[in-house]
Amino acid sequence: MTRVEIDLNEVTEALRSALIDNDLKTAAHEITSISNADAVTVLERLTTKQRAVAYRLLPKDDALDVFESLDPVVQGELVGGLRDEEVMTLFEGLDPDDRVWLMDEIPATVAGRLLHGLSIDERRLTASVLGYPKDSVGRRMSPEFVSAHGDFTVGQTIARVRERAADAETVYTIAVVDSSRVVIGVVELKDLLVAKNEEIISSIMVEPEMVSATDGDESAARRLTDLGFLAMPVVDSESRLVGIFTIDDAARILEYEESQDAARQGGTEDLRRPYLSTPILDIARSRVIWLLVLAVGASLTVQVLSVFEATLAQVTALSLFVPLLIGTGGNTGNQAATTVTRALALGDVHSSDVWRVAGREVRVGFFLGLLLGVLGFAITGAIFGWDIGTVIGLTLLAVCTVAATIGGCMPLLAKAIHADPAVFSNPFISTFTDATGLIIYFVIAKAVLGI
Repeated sequence: MTRVEIDLNEVTEALRSALIDNDLKTAAHEITSISNADAVTVLERLTTKQRAVAYRLLPKDDALDVFESLDPVVQGELVGGLRDEEVMTLFEGLDPDDRVWLMDEIPATVAGRLLHGLSIDERRLTASVLGYPKDSVGRRMSPEFVSAHGDFTVGQTIARVRERAADAETVYTIAVVDSSRVVIGVVELKDLLVAKNEEIISSIMVEPEMVSATDGDESAARRLTDLGFLAMPVVDSESRLVGIFTIDDAARILEYEESQDAARQGGTEDLRRPYLSTPILDIARSRVIWLLVLAVGASLTVQVLSVFEATLAQVTALSLFVPLLIGTGGNTGNQAATTVTRALALGDVHSSDVWRVAGREVRVGFFLGLLLGVLGFAITGAIFGWDIGTVIGLTLLAVCTVAATIGGCMPLLAKAIHADPAVFSNPFISTFTDATGLIIYFVIAKAVLGI
């Protein structure tokens, strides 16, 4: 454990103890003796009630910075523990896109009240973001940006940046528009600084990379990070500038999406908040549905075993290899599913590539099955006899081939029917390959052993 982790643990325990004892002086010392970034970590480890009290002890200048860095779910809970005037001050201080993140996590009546409490200008900016569909990049963009006309000089544009920098989300990427607000180019701040004041913006701008406001936020975030840009203009259906999409928002979206995918591949739902601040019942709730689904799926395995009960009774040695074979099939399918799900997320493959993916996974599975099958044949044959070794070797070959093919195709089929590929991934595939693996095993055993 690092020194920072030890110190944060000590601060958290000292702060928690002070709050329990109602020693606000000590609590204030503990929460203000650390950086804002560390304060976020400490606050997220407290209970909802303790967090609200500790947050009030932060200096006013630090409070908004800390609030903006909290997870949206934690922000929503904190709002419930603060006084109305405190909440309104925080809400007014957030950027429009950050307000929308928060509004998605609090009751609609509270969100509406907060929205109506904003100034006319801030309410208009926030409403413009709220008007886009959920999970669209329009809902994650900032409507506060700096733009320039193509006939501006560099000097005029720099003056415009200085004038609007305090309110803009970013000034490092500046969209260049025509008289109808149609984006015709992009210019970076560093290019402005090295250009001569009398140069015309249209002479130094570059071809724009843009996203439509109705595009999915995850695909837009991946595109932005793949291009390595700090920001991209967001446009409407007629290519008119409506906002700016920044790298920090892209990183936030990708972190959420990848956490959700990782959770579902493990057979649970994303907690959407730090683990230590999640109530026990919420953790259990995130897992119980999947456990019930998998338990029902596992009944297929039981049914298969009952069908081949007579086969097992004749050759009891076959039962020894059931865990090995279904485990190998499940792991092979999970590996393929994880690889293809990741490739889908990165845009490396699409639903239309299902046959190409199937062909590749058949070959990968066959190669893996051949290696494991030869090894299984040699070891099992030497101990249990070469007939049993043949059964195990052929089964490993077949199971790996089938499991890899199924595992690779399932995420693509899920995408084609607009389902979450992660849902069709590891838990489902493990259950499915368990049943099919046993059928393959006993069919091969009956054919080779003549039973």
